[in-house]
Amino acid sequence: MIRILILSASVLALASPAAARPEQSAKVAAANKAALREPSSAGFVRAVQVYPYAEGALYRLFAAPERITDIALQAGETITSVAAGDTVRWTVGDTTSGSGADQRTHIFVKPFSAGLRTNLVITTSRRVYHVELESRSTGAMAALSWTYPQDEMIALRQRQDAATAAAPVASGLAVERLNFNYAISGDKPAWRPVRAFDDGRQTFIEFPPSIAVGEAPPLFVLGEDGEAALVNYRVAGRYYVVDRLFGAAELRLGGKKQKVVRIAMDQPKRRGK
Repeated sequence: MIRILILSASVLALASPAAARPEQSAKVAAANKAALREPSSAGFVRAVQVYPYAEGALYRLFAAPERITDIALQAGETITSVAAGDTVRWTVGDTTSGSGADQRTHIFVKPFSAGLRTNLVITTSRRVYHVELESRSTGAMAALSWTYPQDEMIALRQRQDAATAAAPVASGLAVERLNFNYAISGDKPAWRPVRAFDDGRQTFIEFPPSIAVGEAPPLFVLGEDGEAALVNYRVAGRYYVVDRLFGAAELRLGGKKQKVVRIAMDQPKRRGK
């Protein structure tokens, strides 16, 4: 009977996920090690360790007893929750600095003794932070914060888009030579042009602001035989700029239920003539 019980215990041990799959622990450890960001001399701005933020990364924080380490979040970012793995031997609190759009949330951490390890998960209105806490007898970090490369790229793109939108569609246009005698007919999709005109060399097709949302239609110029040919053009803000004149063209978009808008020169009469 005893032998049977021992055998059963062995079978149970083999069936245990922790005992049967030690490689899983190794995989988790390897993934965490690869995701861990350690403090570096180059990352310090005075006494603040500044990490580039990346989703899913782990950030090391070194603390010490009787010392408070400040975790500063992005300006305008608000806390949803803060959870620590060890709330008995670590003190965690939060406060704010500044006001309005410049207000920043700060999370303070302090260990009760050296040699402690735990983790901290901070969820905010914008992102999630995973912080690895480790306490030492000395060498506590005064503070840590982050830079946000993705936000900076978005802001740069927005500035570039704004500059493009503010730039003139073309330079050197003689207003007195502009020809606005174009008729727009056909379907009425959200991207239907507002107007078309030319300066004797180039044709300009102006779209409504909704052209920025969704797919833009390609432009086909119609020949004398009625055959449509795709024509080269460039996009400048809400305009298509075609480096030629045409008698008629069509904007086409869609599959079975294709939307077609026709642009045709009415009577080429220019101002000042």
